Amino acid sequence: MWLCTLLPVLFGCVSVSAFSSPRAWLLPRQRPHFDRPGDVILGGSFPIFYLSIGTLSDFTVPPSGLLTSDVSKWGYRVAQSFVFAIEEINRSAHLLPNLTLGFSIRNSADSVHGAVHETMSFLSRQEEPIPNYTCQHGSPQAALVGDTRSSLSVSMARLLGLYKFPQISYSSSLPSLSDKIQFPSFLRTVTSDFTSCRAVTQLIIHFQWSWVIILAHDDDFGEQASSLAIQELSSAGVCIEFALHVPSHESMEKIGEIVQKMQKCTARVVLVFLSNSNFLLILHGLLGVPVSGQVWVSKDTTHMALALSTPGISQVLFGTFGLLYYSSRAIGFPEFLANLRPSQTPEDMFIKKFWEFTFDCTWPHQSSPVTEGVQLCSGNESLINKQYPFPEVSKIDVAYTAVYSIAHALHDMITSGQQDGKSTDSQDFQPWQLLQALRNVHFKTPDGSEIIFDANGDLVKKFDIFQAQKTPKGIFRLVHVGMIDPQVSSGNKMMVHLKKEIQVSCLNADMTLVLVYMKRCLLCPKEQYSSHTRDRCLPRTEIFLAFEEPLGFMLALVALFLAGLAVLVLGVFLKHRDTPVVRANNRTLSYFLLISLSLCALCALLFLGRPSVPTCLLRQTTFAVVFTVAVSSVLAKTLTVVLAFRVTRPGARIQVCLRPTCWEERADFTNLFCDFLLPPEAHTVLHLQECEKRDEGMRM
Repeated sequence: MWLCTLLPVLFGCVSVSAFSSPRAWLLPRQRPHFDRPGDVILGGSFPIFYLSIGTLSDFTVPPSGLLTSDVSKWGYRVAQSFVFAIEEINRSAHLLPNLTLGFSIRNSADSVHGAVHETMSFLSRQEEPIPNYTCQHGSPQAALVGDTRSSLSVSMARLLGLYKFPQISYSSSLPSLSDKIQFPSFLRTVTSDFTSCRAVTQLIIHFQWSWVIILAHDDDFGEQASSLAIQELSSAGVCIEFALHVPSHESMEKIGEIVQKMQKCTARVVLVFLSNSNFLLILHGLLGVPVSGQVWVSKDTTHMALALSTPGISQVLFGTFGLLYYSSRAIGFPEFLANLRPSQTPEDMFIKKFWEFTFDCTWPHQSSPVTEGVQLCSGNESLINKQYPFPEVSKIDVAYTAVYSIAHALHDMITSGQQDGKSTDSQDFQPWQLLQALRNVHFKTPDGSEIIFDANGDLVKKFDIFQAQKTPKGIFRLVHVGMIDPQVSSGNKMMVHLKKEIQVSCLNADMTLVLVYMKRCLLCPKEQYSSHTRDRCLPRTEIFLAFEEPLGFMLALVALFLAGLAVLVLGVFLKHRDTPVVRANNRTLSYFLLISLSLCALCALLFLGRPSVPTCLLRQTTFAVVFTVAVSSVLAKTLTVVLAFRVTRPGARIQVCLRPTCWEERADFTNLFCDFLLPPEAHTVLHLQECEKRDEGMRM
């Protein structure tokens, strides 16, 4: 028996028997989850356990299944912020007062395989899901919160969009997900990558850094992000030394080439659009390399947080800047984590494995003896001493805002139904009804943050600016130094607000740093330039060709000789100006040509000697004018000779305007035209030729 589902892209037509016994070896039957009952159920998909295939299959026997390879300490904490928000809402007397929210937390394993399977398991309410088939009934399912990587977001958003089932992402910033035609039920509490890319370029423009390197992934996002950055920076006058595309997979050969290229580069600002793994590989490659003074700028502060927690990397990332989207804070969440104990939540199937990885201990088992030297877990350990690194930017409470958005949308849907006289049963509603309310939600979180989604389902956000600074004890920390508001802009520029005291490196070639803790740099005087270390101004070296040098002296002699030769010929023409040869050669044009040639030769003297303001202004303009006059004179003389030969031919049409017999009878404009074509001397020659022809005719 075969079942053709409504999900041909993801599942196609599959055999019903494939979901029974053969399906068992694809994924373990007892997959861990964390469920809690309620009047309305919220789904949560988080990367808690990373799963991997134990051995490569040769396709002769069924694979052994997916094994737990590691625990995501960040992913589990995000899942706990999901639980914290739901418990806080259930205690509220104003938000959903007569309703209890339950939840079902699933492990996406940070893979498409795991995310799609767990999403279908949540929708069908079965461990082994059958698409479009639900055999169990219970509390209505409202929405799903989850996903991290872009590939997961696209798969889940496309899947849930078919069912019009609301989904709120807490970290996926892929720009294509803003398309509501392809992903109608997808919303997110972060901004699009394009918005963050524009914001990070505005930071570079604000600091007036003019020489930049760009490192980006070779995938669609990297290509689009680097193109957008180049366009934004180029229009602002920022020069790009080079833009390198790093392979998405870890390639040590390519990383080595990039490190070698960065050793030879002169730009000191590096704009980063990379994943955490490749970012760390490049930083490791730069350790011990004589490259100093670089300022790294990233659209994601998480890169810096993870890198700075790695020993030795901090010396490369000194003075680094990064952006972090502004989000609401879950007040009381740190205390909630500190009081977390496995004994309090026995239904949580993730906590014991998380406990072992976090505290490096093993739970005692009655059936196995205790091995000497192995630390046993007591369950009373506290997470207060196991904080996630860089808590100010780690955003382990990102699911908090998503849960509150669903709760307010559910509250608004029920309230609006009661006001319109339509009873909206909280135990019987369709997901698309909640989706409509979710798009129009507008509220403030307990910490006062305003939450509103735009037409694309993206949360309207500001960006916090963080900088890596070194404490007197030699420890690096990320310091909040300013804010960027994409909503407040002037033209193409976003509003960038920085604090008064911020440590900035001067990276322009003509700037130097006056004080270490200053917001701006001082421009060196025109007669000076900045030192290589950008800490002082140095006098500029004057380089010019002097008359006293052999080359300058020879060039001056040649220029004077050529000018004197032209003047000598001009004197000869002036002395014999009334002779037929000079008159027939068009005296006026000859005078202009000889004078302009003499001045052209003298223009070379303007390029010799110490430059001054008058000589710099006259160098090119003077030569351009006199050379144009010389060329025009040559062309005019050539035209005169050509016309003179053409009018002497019998029957030439141009003789009509030059006949002496009709000279006085022609209109004034014809006389002017003929005077422009030929000088008076040419008219005299033509008149004599005409008289000779007339006398010859009379003799005949």
